[in-house]
Amino acid sequence: MHNKTKIINFALNKNNKTMKKLLSLALLLAIATTSFAQQTYTPSEGNLKARQEFADSKFGIFLHWGLYSIFAQGEWYLSKGKLSHAEYKKAADAFYPHRFDAEAWVKAIKDSGAKYICFTSRHHDGFSMWDTQYSDYDIVNATPYGKDVLKALSDECKKQGVKFHLYYSHADWGRTDYWPSKSSNKVTDKDTFEGGYDNYFKFMNNQLAELLTKYNVDALWFDGMWDRRSVNWRIEEQYAHIHSIKPECLIGNNHHLTLINGEDFQIFERDLPGENKAGFSKGQTVSNIVPLETCQTMNGMWGYKVADQNYKSAEELIRYLVSISCKGANLLLNIGPQPNGELPATALARLKEMGEWLRKYGDTVYGTTAGDIQAQEWGVTTRKGNRLFVHIFNLKAQELQLPLSCKVVKAFTYDNKQTVKFTKVKEGGVILKLNEVPSGTDYIVELITK
Repeated sequence: MHNKTKIINFALNKNNKTMKKLLSLALLLAIATTSFAQQTYTPSEGNLKARQEFADSKFGIFLHWGLYSIFAQGEWYLSKGKLSHAEYKKAADAFYPHRFDAEAWVKAIKDSGAKYICFTSRHHDGFSMWDTQYSDYDIVNATPYGKDVLKALSDECKKQGVKFHLYYSHADWGRTDYWPSKSSNKVTDKDTFEGGYDNYFKFMNNQLAELLTKYNVDALWFDGMWDRRSVNWRIEEQYAHIHSIKPECLIGNNHHLTLINGEDFQIFERDLPGENKAGFSKGQTVSNIVPLETCQTMNGMWGYKVADQNYKSAEELIRYLVSISCKGANLLLNIGPQPNGELPATALARLKEMGEWLRKYGDTVYGTTAGDIQAQEWGVTTRKGNRLFVHIFNLKAQELQLPLSCKVVKAFTYDNKQTVKFTKVKEGGVILKLNEVPSGTDYIVELITK
């Protein structure tokens, strides 16, 4: 203790200017480091441009595909089936998706009217769907298929002009340097925590850097933070790492929380922004500074489940897309590819139907902002500049009153441009005098406003 005290006194001695300068420099560096960790994220010009393109796109396709597809029980089968992770991993030796065709996948998705694809690069089971140098538990090294499907999709998306996003799980039900998790407590041999989170954090950052430098990644879509609410994920540090490699790369996180510093868009699971019907968005404040996205399944599951044939109708999916657009948000609609590498036939049929509708009515969705009137029993609205689109889903009359603060100067049907008469309402807005009782998936009336 005596020697340490002498050293401290020496450092504080007014006559020792050199030591004082060194201590001051160390203090400034410490403050700067702390400030860097806490500073507010400022997106790059390229990032802001990417945000706007993303917000205008309105429609993307989610692809939950991985080793779990072999079991045909959904993406959570390792946990819900109470399986041994060691035994589960053996299934990789039988994973041979010989019918996978990246060109056909991307074409079908592009023809649906979707502007981007979000592909599950690595789900909670820890299996990587690309040729990663940081693990042998991947589709190239652990399967007889031996091909990098992520690379094929990335290249094909670039070729066909479709944006490419990647899902990446923060949770891992198999690695021993990841915390024993709430969601994986049914995995029979995952009960150890060795190596510490620092090791796992480094592993994730290495993989993310690999994805950003080897593939044409436009956005990263994270999931799994909800697994451990009380731990320090060092998430802002990870976001800074990503943006240092590729500043224009968009970051979103399905953590079911309010926006975290460093995120470029906000995700809502199975719910429209501001709603909590699915139970995931309690307390999730809707951001007014970044684009919004709702992810939803086409049937019931995310990953392929052979018994799940409860697909939503094309009409339901189209109306859902329009209703999300009314909120100023995007729809990320999921498909669970089959273990042989094919997209399910019913999913392809739905993509075709949505594409046919969007080729005719996409102008009322793409590039729109939130509508003046939010969801009503009769339908919703979307806006593009001075054009307000009235989407009527359910109306058994030829009159529709619209409470608006803007002035309507012209109204006509979107399909055939027939004039729609209207009268002004004293309290504000108009009453549309429709030419017929609306019918079909979406009866659209366009209003020119000022």
